[in-house]
Amino acid sequence: MAYKLKEVTMRTNNSNEGIKMISEMWEDIASGKLPLLFDSEHIFQQGISPISKYSNYSSDENGDYDLTMMSVSADFFQEMDIKVSKGLYKKYDEKDENGEIGACTRKAWEKVWHEQKIGDIKRTFTEDYESTVPGKYTKDGKPHCYLYIAIK
Repeated sequence: MAYKLKEVTMRTNNSNEGIKMISEMWEDIASGKLPLLFDSEHIFQQGISPISKYSNYSSDENGDYDLTMMSVSADFFQEMDIKVSKGLYKKYDEKDENGEIGACTRKAWEKVWHEQKIGDIKRTFTEDYESTVPGKYTKDGKPHCYLYIAIK
């Protein structure tokens, strides 16, 4: 009988070692070793998207946090857009013209940290979400990183 995980959580941080752990977990998800996008028999699960949830922050982006990789349906994005319209979250959308998904992710987070540093946003450090989408799945053919950052 095939099974599928709904989510996988690790405790990590933004150190080089923490980033390496995150990359390794994503590789395990993409390969089907962790059956989040595929079931245990390596059958791709239609209609879902991978999302990263950042929560249980020990302090801010410099401390430890829980990173939960989960699969969601399109309803998730609709619900998040409602939270954005209510002022609970700020949405970021960054893309990379050279097709590098890691570059658009770095740009998105650097924008958040910059806005935080200059006081344009005040983060709650409760739950933040990230969705990275390869260019082959976007309308413009460029990879995108969507962040939903909880704000005060």
